Amino acid sequence: QVRLVESGGGVVQAGGSLRLSCTASGRTLSDFAVGWFRQAPGKEREFVAAISDSGEHTHYADFVKGPFTISRDNAKTTVYLQMNDLKPEDTAVYYCAAHEIWGGVLMAIPGFYEKWGQGTQVTVSS
Repeated sequence: QVRLVESGGGVVQAGGSLRLSCTASGRTLSDFAVGWFRQAPGKEREFVAAISDSGEHTHYADFVKGPFTISRDNAKTTVYLQMNDLKPEDTAVYYCAAHEIWGGVLMAIPGFYEKWGQGTQVTVSS
């Protein structure tokens, strides 16, 4: 049973940066393609970015291209979401999710994923 854990959230001023991390217990995260999603109060869960198990493939939501970057460490056991130039509208709970197969554009669909973390809160103040 794999368990995903997000970390790195917090409160930051507009224009600032945060780096979120996703790790796993039970199985190594290198076995999985990983996606990041976010959910603001009263809104649906929204795709942010995804990366394949090898790190070779990535997929981004159109609204995050440029300021946000998804990556994996060399051992592939941690997936990062580097978020720059944050705006108040980026405030949300950020979740990582995992699937054993890289699904390309399917990585943007929450129902595609088998495993979810508990989320980490990101708050951007104006």
